[in-house]
Amino acid sequence: MKVPLYTLLGKSKKQVELPAHIFAAPVNEAVMHQALVRQLANARLGTHKTKTRGEVRGGGAKPWRQKGTGRARHGSRREPQWRGGGTVFGPQPRSYRQKMPKKMRRLALRGGLTVKAKEGKILVLDGLEMEAPKTKEMVTILENLKVEDSALILLPERNANVERSVRNIPEVKTLRANYLNLRDLLNYDWLIMPLGALEVIEGILG
Repeated sequence: MKVPLYTLLGKSKKQVELPAHIFAAPVNEAVMHQALVRQLANARLGTHKTKTRGEVRGGGAKPWRQKGTGRARHGSRREPQWRGGGTVFGPQPRSYRQKMPKKMRRLALRGGLTVKAKEGKILVLDGLEMEAPKTKEMVTILENLKVEDSALILLPERNANVERSVRNIPEVKTLRANYLNLRDLLNYDWLIMPLGALEVIEGILG
């Protein structure tokens, strides 16, 4: 699959070949769904906690004697049916972590990249360098590329100027290519990457 190679001015210099085994791979929706659910589950902290009747403060004395009052028997004011009592079967700290084989995770990524390629939502740049962090300059670059929707910009390595230039632009995010994941890939409409980021992806998914 060939796509245009753009400059920062939005002009196409030539075409570049996208590896077919990555950008024209079989799309397995079930594996992509499983990978996305796994990523969302692994992002959960699992620190939710409610107190049981054994953890709520108070409740040491029996409210009233066992028999002879005409009322229901109770042994503690911290029983679940009392105000201020413990919670029955409430959430407790737990791990939501899910495991998934590396081959399946990579298959899901290839599927996501293939979907982007079929939709024509991938822009390859000959380079992405800025002399200083300037948001206005980055907005101009996106306008030159005719990117009006949300965009994910992949970087081959740390680039402070580009990252800081994108920070204040709504619905635009930078991400290093070796951290590419299905959640970010599906959350943004456009995928923008310089040739260096494309090489990183080939090294990981090739």
